[in-house]
Amino acid sequence: MAPIIVEGLRRLEYRGYDSAGIATVNEAGQLDRRRAVGKLVNLSDLLVHDPLPGRAGIGHTRWATHGVPNEVNAHPHRSGGVAVVHNGIIENFHELRAELAAKGIPHESETDTETVAMLVGAYMKEGKSPQEAVRATLARLEGAFALLFLFDGEDDLMIAARKGSPLAIGHGEGEMYVGSDAIALAPMTNMITYLEEGDWAVITRAGATIYDAEGKLANREARRIRMDAARIEKGGHRHFMMKEIAEQPTVVGQVLDAYVSPDAHGIMMDLEGIDFAGIDRLSIVACGTAYYAGLVAKYWFEHYARLPVDIDVASEFRYREPPFAPRTLGIFVSQSGETADTLAALRFSEGKAARTLALVNVPESSIAREADVALPIHAGPEIAVASTKAFTCQLTTFAVLVVKAAHARGEIDDAGMVEMLTDLRHLPGLMSHALASDELIRAAAEEVAEARDVLFLGRGQMFPLALEGALKLKEISYLHAEGYPSGELKHGPIALVDKATPTVVLAPHDGLFDKTVSNMQEVMARGGRVLLVADARAKDQAGSGVWKHITMPDAPEFLQPILYAVPAQLLAYHAAVAKGTDVDQPRNLAKSVTVE
Repeated sequence: MAPIIVEGLRRLEYRGYDSAGIATVNEAGQLDRRRAVGKLVNLSDLLVHDPLPGRAGIGHTRWATHGVPNEVNAHPHRSGGVAVVHNGIIENFHELRAELAAKGIPHESETDTETVAMLVGAYMKEGKSPQEAVRATLARLEGAFALLFLFDGEDDLMIAARKGSPLAIGHGEGEMYVGSDAIALAPMTNMITYLEEGDWAVITRAGATIYDAEGKLANREARRIRMDAARIEKGGHRHFMMKEIAEQPTVVGQVLDAYVSPDAHGIMMDLEGIDFAGIDRLSIVACGTAYYAGLVAKYWFEHYARLPVDIDVASEFRYREPPFAPRTLGIFVSQSGETADTLAALRFSEGKAARTLALVNVPESSIAREADVALPIHAGPEIAVASTKAFTCQLTTFAVLVVKAAHARGEIDDAGMVEMLTDLRHLPGLMSHALASDELIRAAAEEVAEARDVLFLGRGQMFPLALEGALKLKEISYLHAEGYPSGELKHGPIALVDKATPTVVLAPHDGLFDKTVSNMQEVMARGGRVLLVADARAKDQAGSGVWKHITMPDAPEFLQPILYAVPAQLLAYHAAVAKGTDVDQPRNLAKSVTVE
């Protein structure tokens, strides 16, 4: 059992890697557990020297919220004959802990999760069955959670519960599985039941009985999913991130195959009642890299479809309680479809926006299910914490959506639509060309890695790419980097320019190229080193004096933000490799942020 759980955790380690642990019900019918601080390999090593037998078990990789990463705070937590693992945050754990302490039940860890185990154990001590104790506990919990419970003396019983954090049940032959992501279950089964908000399930080897938040039996569909286990391997690459960068021509092609007809004469997007001719405004909400994809989309929608766009970071959106104009379409972007702040923003918008549309990579996710319309971005599993292919697939999906909106609103005619879609059909080939600059970018990155600070500049639709390039560098190399609109340079950031601070200028030959070059010259006049990322024509017109130049293929202006994501990603990747950081699992970060 333990090796199966470790393999599942390995596929989920991108969600947390501060510590890891496993609990099983052993041959004697007693709970036993092993926990280790740090990466999953530490737990694997421990299990080699101190095996953990049993036919039923639970496991967890932790991203610390309450309490520092140490063995005491690692999951599973155990109390009074019950062990539990938990994703999320229990907001009222202080009150519950005080209540339990008054009953003489002490806590050992600093975590909110231990309180859940203590409460279930206390109810069982009063004579409640495991099912009754869990149900009573769930009624007391405030916050977000995905929970799995295992019990002393019960090697054919597990209880799962979900509120605000994803949870999936896998069906096998005489065996059952539960995971926070179907990726973990892929080697064992492709029959999956997704728990819905408020559900809890009693699971035995014979199957699962699911109850809704009211305690009524719930008939949740078991569906067959396509999950190619090979896509969750590194495929010969040193890191998942590099594999996912290299996959971009393929996955972008998959987006286009899904949404654009082979002859580029039509768009195959079923928007289920969303008519852009009847929309007056868009409100785009996202976090992190997805927010930057939305910021590019703002430029596109306003320029090509003449449709005004508001864009918000999800964590700020609902707290300022923005008003909605009557004919506003809300668009919510999330790779996982489970991002807590984005999901909360979507729920805030229900009944206020005319319609809601989600761009997600997981069609069965909470955001996908709760939005009026969900568009999959077709990136496939993305394991590295720093998003790469999901970003370009979000942009490509947005690009097709923009063409559809522009055509529906009469801003482009049939010929204009075919021209833009034909350009998009050429995008995978252009991205392959951009990837061919890998060695040049690696050489530049090795020098960038020696800096303490890095500036990224871009104008117009390249400004969000400057932000994204800086974010990627910060995330995985731990270098301080900032992205700015080129025109803002002289309003403050130019004070940072010196010979020790590289400035990455993203400058395709577009309508703002001459102005970008002027800003670049301001940097060089002050001794700054400029790494120019530009096409050959832009390079020739930029003049001499640049420190390094990365040549990009010529591309229509519409495609440039997607194309220029590739060198920004490669620069961050190679800088991180040069610094020796953990590329796929950078410190303090988690892939799917399911807590506020």
